[in-house]
Order: sequence, then C-alpha cells, then structure tokens
Amino acid sequence: MPTIYTHINANKRRSWILILLSLVILIAIGYFLDQYYSEGGSFFMVIAALYATISALIGYYTGDKIALRMSGAMPITKESNPYVVRMVENLAITAGLPMPKVYIIPDPDINAFATGRDPAHASIAVTEGAVQKLENEELEAVIAHELSHIGNYDVRYMTLIIVIVGTIVILSDLFWRFGRIRGGKNNPLLAIGLALLILGAIFAPLIKFAVSRRREYLADASGALLTRYPEGLAKALEKIRDHGSIIERANKSTAHLYIANPLSKGVFSLFSTHPPIDDRIARLRQMGGIAH
Repeated sequence: MPTIYTHINANKRRSWILILLSLVILIAIGYFLDQYYSEGGSFFMVIAALYATISALIGYYTGDKIALRMSGAMPITKESNPYVVRMVENLAITAGLPMPKVYIIPDPDINAFATGRDPAHASIAVTEGAVQKLENEELEAVIAHELSHIGNYDVRYMTLIIVIVGTIVILSDLFWRFGRIRGGKNNPLLAIGLALLILGAIFAPLIKFAVSRRREYLADASGALLTRYPEGLAKALEKIRDHGSIIERANKSTAHLYIANPLSKGVFSLFSTHPPIDDRIARLRQMGGIAH
C-alpha cells in the first residue's frame, strides 16, 4: 500500500522531470534559431535569457501582491478573525514555517490559495465560503494544503515553469516569423524549427499544466502528513466538488494557485490546472503508513 512518503517522493521526481523536459525544449529552440539565423552565434539564446530573467524577477518579487489584489483578498488579524488566524498559526508552528500573512476572499465559494516567493514572504488567502461551510478539521486540512505549497516552494516552481514556457512560446513565434520572411522551406534546420514550433505551441503549455497538477498532488500528500488526517482534506474536496462554483474575480493567470480550479468545475482535460477532484480524493483515502 503506498504511503504518504511514496506520494511525496513520486510527485517531486515527476515535477523535476517535467521542468527539465521544458528546459530541453527551450534550449533546443534557441539553438536551432541561432544555427539558422545567426550562423552559430548566440543572439536568440541571449534574447531568451534576458526575457526569462526579467520575467522571473517580476514574478518573483511582485507575483504575490498581484494575485492577492486580483482576488480581492482582504488582510485579517487575530483580533478581527481569531478562528482562522489561530488555525493558520498552529499549523505553521507544526510545519516549522514562519507565520504567513492571512487574507479572506469575499466569495461564497469554497477555495483557498497560497502565494509568496518563499516561506518568509508568504500569504494564505481563504474564501468566506470555506470558513463558513467547512468543518474545523476540513478547513484545517485546506490550510495545511496551502502551507505545504509554501513549504514546498511551489510558487517558486510555478514561476520557473511559467517563465520557461513563456520563453518557449516567444522563441517559437520568432522562428515562425523569421522563417516566413526568409523562406527556405526545404532547409532541414527550418523543418526542425517548425517541428519545435509545434512542440513550443502545444507541448510546452501541456508541461506547465502537468507541473501544476503534480504540485497539487504533492501538496495534498504533504498537507495530509501535516495534519495526520487525510480524510479531512478528502471531505473538504468532496464539498468543493459537490457545492463549488466559479470564483468571480479569479482568472487564468491565478487559477493554478487555488486548491481547486476557480474557473471551471467541468470535465478534466490536459489543459486543466488541477487534477480531477475524484482522483485526489481517492489518493488521499489510499494513503496509509503515516509515521509518527
């Protein structure tokens, strides 16, 4: 029977495999662009490096503020909402993490997200619906899931993969545009570049969504380890599945942050930011061997 540690190790390994695959695609596209247009120079690789660096720095230092502002999250304190803040505080102590800032999203849906570049600069936002509709152990499990995202540096992972995928798409687009200008349809390098364009336009975004789903599985397992009660998160996910709705202020740029997709409760697809909820519930209920 798979243990929580089995799930954690497997999801960490698969996340890194997907990230490395996206890096290989990025380097390959840059290489062929330089071979075809710069005759072995490094112009396009430099462009890719500059774009990736600037995008990463912007996302790294301002992504949390943007996500909180876009969600309409409002800060709370121990005086204004002792129930939620003390729950976060107790779980943070258990996890060995600094106390994150805590926010409430004025929305009746059941959802939550964590953001911040590292544990020292982290925030957790929980919807009013989650506080009102979840039992104590269910809300605790949701918060443990979000603290696990913080402890696992998932925001940093996703910033990395979003930057890599964005750079791949831009380089692929440059290849297509330069290829059309120069022609040379029979050139082998151009043919390879067109194949990489397809990879960049289709497979790179798929890798991004796959990494996002892997990090959700990892946070489920890590959160269950933190509370020692996987059933709490399983029950919370059941309520999200059965009573969830679309969050009004959520959008595609922040959807991957939430514990459940805030934009769609429909059928799972390869372009989903989250794994199927039924699969997550089943995995949680299969987890055994929690070591003390």
